[in-house]
Amino acid sequence: MALLSLKQLTVSYGGPNLLDKVEFQLDKGERVCLVGRNGAGKSTLMKVIAGEITPDSGEMVGLQELKIARLEQEVPAGTAGSVFDVVADGLGEVGPLLVEYHHIVQQLQHDSSEQILNKLEKAQHKLEAVDGWSLEQQVETVISRLSLDADVEFSSLSGGMKRRVLLAQALVRQPDILLLDEPTNHLDISSITWLEGFLKSYGGTLLFITHDRSFLQALATRIVQLDRGQLVSFPGDYKSFLQKREALLSAEAEQNAQFDKKLAQEEVWIRQGIKARRTRNEGRVRALEKLRRERGQRREVLGNVSMQIQEGDRSGKLVVEVENISQAFDGRQLFKDFSTVIQRGDRIGIIGPNGCGKSTLLSILLGRAEPESGTVRLGTNLQVAYFDQLRSQLDEEASVVDNVGQGRDFVEINGSRKHVIGYLQDFLFTPDRARTPVKALSGGERNRLLLAKLFTQPANLLVLDEPTNDLDAETLELLEDLLLGFTGTMLLVSHDRSFLNNVVTSCIVFDEDQQVREYVGGYDDWLAQRQQSVKQDKPAVRLEPASPKPVKKKATLTYQQQLDLKALPLEIEKLEQQIAALTEKMSAADFYQQDAKKIKETQKQMADLEKQLEATFDKWEKLEALQNA
Repeated sequence: MALLSLKQLTVSYGGPNLLDKVEFQLDKGERVCLVGRNGAGKSTLMKVIAGEITPDSGEMVGLQELKIARLEQEVPAGTAGSVFDVVADGLGEVGPLLVEYHHIVQQLQHDSSEQILNKLEKAQHKLEAVDGWSLEQQVETVISRLSLDADVEFSSLSGGMKRRVLLAQALVRQPDILLLDEPTNHLDISSITWLEGFLKSYGGTLLFITHDRSFLQALATRIVQLDRGQLVSFPGDYKSFLQKREALLSAEAEQNAQFDKKLAQEEVWIRQGIKARRTRNEGRVRALEKLRRERGQRREVLGNVSMQIQEGDRSGKLVVEVENISQAFDGRQLFKDFSTVIQRGDRIGIIGPNGCGKSTLLSILLGRAEPESGTVRLGTNLQVAYFDQLRSQLDEEASVVDNVGQGRDFVEINGSRKHVIGYLQDFLFTPDRARTPVKALSGGERNRLLLAKLFTQPANLLVLDEPTNDLDAETLELLEDLLLGFTGTMLLVSHDRSFLNNVVTSCIVFDEDQQVREYVGGYDDWLAQRQQSVKQDKPAVRLEPASPKPVKKKATLTYQQQLDLKALPLEIEKLEQQIAALTEKMSAADFYQQDAKKIKETQKQMADLEKQLEATFDKWEKLEALQNA
């Protein structure tokens, strides 16, 4: 049964129509995911359905007394009071009466004076007049169902819990249709999986927007794509949608190619000689004019981001080694006695709930903060590019082009010189948009801008703290491909399960027992290993640190090989010290002002040392493997 229908609906803000005579129907019990590129108009469509925006033309037809509730992308500014206050606010005019009554009841626990009792009586009469008792029960039921504490202050909650309270505020109206705009944004994995399970059992009708592909795959019964002002429906799950969309785009491209070929032939004909013009068919001229109008109205598929990472010089084989590091904050232990070795080429995901200490661990791994105990050893020749989830590297008042160019007209990417405006077009910023102040950009645009700025820096160690927020699925997939081709080392903090599965080779996890452990593989691999360790009642699988230290086992080597194995770690350390000293020398401001021959000699010396270090590492690894065998 159709709850809602949109007919010939159009919305425009000056340029091409965001919604162009769209047709849409939402049936009872469906869980429909609305997908599309950043800026395509998905949130606008939701606001039209919620009655917050009036369309330019067309109509929306729904059942009588249809109740619709919308959960916004961000926590609305000025949201205050207790959890009960915020949830009750979802009931409209009755909400303040319930809040007043709730607070008077709380006061009675400390003050049962006649004045308070009179207030209580008046509040009861007001509630009875609007059938408020059943609504109060509704609020209490929703708060209980979502495992919330009614009397906790909203402002004291974490971001994930605030989103849960706002979901309760939407649900308390008992809506026929629940609209969710990016409900997983800024939630940690445990909150996302809770929300996923809750919505599966919800039973109501959902229309939601998300770029979280795991969430989409688990929840959607139908996918609707908003592309160039049009809605196209794809029954089935996300994997099925990807296949059908690819086939649709291929058919469209072929049809457009045939159309363009015909138009080109007609343009050649119209430009023929005078004799041909005397005898030309006027009907054919009119047909050509129609073809020109159709071509002029065609809206091309929005291009994809074109990204390149500017890879820096090769780092030493050892990137970071930490031994028995511990850190506490505000009386709470974040991690204790954690050890690991990160080597060149590792792609490591860092997983854990919000506030557990992931960013603190990152700072320690990079040598930007000192642990309370334990040791940190950084490798040589590290060039770090850091993606900060708070986007603090962006100047809000400056334009997009100034943030990337820093006063320069050109940037250099992997030896190729490119104009800043052209470079930004690779990240889908038009020349006009490139001159816009950062403060006017959407969340997705800001993330693309930070990636654009980041990738102008030569790097052999990429540190990405929540890079996937607000990026559409197409850009996420391109970023994945880019990171898979990166030959340096990567540290990634993310709550995007698909992204972790597709990109990382191992995970550092803040587990539920307050221990930090390492696991081989991505997110799903961690789950499998954790479940296996629970079954066996044994500690989780740990990756053995690949540190250059001889293992005390029964020797299976020749006497000379044993001597070599013992001496090699010292040789490795000596070579790394020489490389570090040479790196410092080459980093000096006046290094490249000296004679070109001396520069070349120093560069050759560096290359020889790195080659020698790698050969020494390989020799040590082979000897250690032989002994372990």
